[in-house]
This record gives sequence, C-alpha cells and structure tokens, in this order.
Amino acid sequence: MTVFDMTDAAAADKRMRSGRLKMILVMLMCAAPVIASYFMYYVVRPEGRRNYGELIEPQRPLPDVLVTGVSGTPVDLKSLKDLKDQWLLISVSSGDCPAICEKNLYLQRQLRESMGRDKGRVDWVWLRTDTQALPERLTPALTEATVLEMSEADASAWLTAAPGKAMSEHLYVVDPLGNLMMRFPADLDPKQARKDLTHLLKASSSWDNEGRQR
Repeated sequence: MTVFDMTDAAAADKRMRSGRLKMILVMLMCAAPVIASYFMYYVVRPEGRRNYGELIEPQRPLPDVLVTGVSGTPVDLKSLKDLKDQWLLISVSSGDCPAICEKNLYLQRQLRESMGRDKGRVDWVWLRTDTQALPERLTPALTEATVLEMSEADASAWLTAAPGKAMSEHLYVVDPLGNLMMRFPADLDPKQARKDLTHLLKASSSWDNEGRQR
C-alpha cells in the first residue's frame, strides 16, 4: 500500500509539473506577438531611423489615481473603459486652456485623424489639472476627446517634462497595455510626430486591435 501511494503521488506530481509547463508555454505564445513588436521597435530599428519622440525608459504604467470625467464622479484612472486597449495621445494643462493648450488639442485631433483607417486605435486625452469650468469656445472641438480632471501633483508624478520645459508643452503617448512610453518635444513637428505614431501602430498591428467603438 505504501509503495502504491508513493508511486501515485509521484505520478500526480509529474502531471502537475507538466500542466504548469504547458500553461507557461501557452502564456508565452500569447505574449510573443507583443514582445516581438516591442523588440522590433525598441531594439531592431531600421538603420538610419531615429525616433522623433523621446522613449520613456522604463515605461510608466497608468497610475492608481482618481480622476474626474464628464459625470463629475471621481473614478480610478485604470478602471476607465474608454481608455482600455487604446493608444492614447495625451496633453495636460490648467482648465482655462491657454494658447499652448489649444495648440496641443488641435495637434492631438489632427494626428489622430492622420492615422486614417487606424485612427480607431488612437484616442486623444486632455488632462485638466484644476476644476475651472470648461471654456465654452472649446466645447465643439472636444466632442471626440476624453477630458479628465487630474490633480497637478498626480500628473507631474507620472508625466515628467523635459529639462527646462513644462508638462503643458508636451504631448505624451500611452500604449494599449497602459504604459506611458513616449514624450514628444515641445513645439513638435506634426510630420515627425506622425511618423512615430505610424511606426508604433505598424509595429503593434499583429496584436493590437481597436479597443472599442465610439
């Protein structure tokens, strides 16, 4: 009886190890396209090509912070379904939206539209760092944007600016996995920024689909 029990236990242990190995292999197979696309973009870059935007290394995941949307109810940023599985093009400024803010909102919209049939994979987000009323002049232009209130402290901890620059001077890119991965220069060149976004969408086309429909 003892020998039988030991043999049976050993067989069960072997089956468990085999099952774990199979599960790990399946997970690796599922993750392979994602890993490959990032490897191709970050490591095996075509000779002579340089990113216009600055890659954020290490990448920064969406923070565990509360934001306020159009409903007026604070929600966890990570829980927002509207942002899930999307490429995000983000700008940040005070709620009164000075000239640089208006310029960046315009560029965000134009860059998204320039993605053509892939624009459904990209959303543009305006993070407002105070509770000032939304300027009426901007309301018609923001119908396709996601407008959120985030404290300036939370935004500064996540979206760092280049030396000598302010957050409001940059556009930031978040990937569909929820990682902040690129910062465009202040006074960006739209053509160069479009090239970066096009490369990102192309590199991720094997695993990234439009996260949702508007």
